[in-house]
Amino acid sequence: MPEEVLFKSESDQSREEIASYLRKVADTLDSGNAITLKAGSESVTLNPPARPTFEVKAEREGPAGNMTERSIEFELEWDENDGEEGGGSDQLEIE
Repeated sequence: MPEEVLFKSESDQSREEIASYLRKVADTLDSGNAITLKAGSESVTLNPPARPTFEVKAEREGPAGNMTERSIEFELEWDENDGEEGGGSDQLEIE
């Protein structure tokens, strides 16, 4: 499926700084408000529905035989053209 990147920001951050960003997103989701992402002159505001699909993915990447890069991705996904709730699967646990 084609993809249009509306906003992207990538920078080295301390674990504490990352936690602060994630807390701000969590607080904004709790309040039901739209989320605005800003970096320099770029910004985008998104308003997730009450029940978006939440995807968590852990990956190992790199060239064959040297896959040394790890990542954790958190993604909220929804169809902006309807109010349908996301699909379900097993309950996520983070420890």
